[in-house]
Amino acid sequence: MYPRIAPGLQFPLSPGKAARVIHSPVSIEEVSAAVRGAGCVLPCGGGTKPALSRPGDGVDLLDLRGLSGMVEYEPDEYTFTALAGTPVATVQAELAKHGQYLPFDPPLAAEGATLGGTVAAGMSGAGRMRYGGVRDFVVGVRWVDGTGEIIRGGGKVVKNAAGFDFPKLFVGSLGRLGVLVEMTFKVFPAPVARVTCRIDCRDLNDAVERMNFLCNQSWEVEAMELRVGGEAPQLLVRFMGDEPALTKRAELAIEQSGRSGRVLPAAETDIIWRDLASLKLGEPGAPLAKVPLTPQRVAALDAVLSGTGAVRHYSMAANLAYVAGLESAALHALLTPLGLSGLMLRGGGPHRVGVQTAAVMEAKVKAAMDPDHKFPAL
Repeated sequence: MYPRIAPGLQFPLSPGKAARVIHSPVSIEEVSAAVRGAGCVLPCGGGTKPALSRPGDGVDLLDLRGLSGMVEYEPDEYTFTALAGTPVATVQAELAKHGQYLPFDPPLAAEGATLGGTVAAGMSGAGRMRYGGVRDFVVGVRWVDGTGEIIRGGGKVVKNAAGFDFPKLFVGSLGRLGVLVEMTFKVFPAPVARVTCRIDCRDLNDAVERMNFLCNQSWEVEAMELRVGGEAPQLLVRFMGDEPALTKRAELAIEQSGRSGRVLPAAETDIIWRDLASLKLGEPGAPLAKVPLTPQRVAALDAVLSGTGAVRHYSMAANLAYVAGLESAALHALLTPLGLSGLMLRGGGPHRVGVQTAAVMEAKVKAAMDPDHKFPAL
């Protein structure tokens, strides 16, 4: 029988919020039993995105950290299968032994993020720019539905086109369609070397222009981040491959951008990319949201944020913004007139903010996948 913590005890993933019941399964069968025995459940992982781990009234928490471990790993096939509660850092360490890695740079790995939470929250890092996000690397899933049935979607090989594409459906599902218990990913060979250069821009519009220029060249930029908030915006441009070609490529990027800049030493870039992967924006524990957008909409978003004191960072060639320091109600009021939506990762209030353009379709999918309302509403 799965372990159960008595009602009223504090759940460590949700400071200040007492859960009604906490289930802590250590096997897939125990997850199934927990779902069948509960009224409504919210699965949780490492607690690195606490805004998504808050239970509502009458909702049991399903702590999946005990459901951990690599189930299967075939380095020659460039795939692995692991349980949902497996820490991303554990997977990264195992892959590194074989010269492989997850190219979508899953954020918050050092903070304890799990594979299940990364998929459920749709979390991708800087490497998404070149290789795609988490949805492009998860090829198979197993989940427990509202009846407690264990279901598989996708497969354990890269070339698998049979059936519905459930792996992609569960990316960003936030535990509202079922409980992810096992996932299969494809992986890539790790890069031999990386080089990062910084390009200093005149203003935000200039930064976007330089960024678009660099994206349209043949240099195969691996990652490009836009930092704002200093004296002038800066582009961080990362290349991967073999030295010494990388340094020359970075120097050429600076030269052809027509702006000043420099190739950054390895010690400095390690700190920069580590802090970005840890989403260290604003004060520790400050509200944090991710906001999908396009480079063309950066100026409008930054204009409404600049007077609020919010700390912002534009990732993946400005296709995603991180905004720190605004609670959900304030951010919702700013995003809605712009037609943008966001997801709160930290902070109070509703975790979804701004416009919800897919609400009708989401409701239909939710009704089909969870007709008995075993999981919280989207």
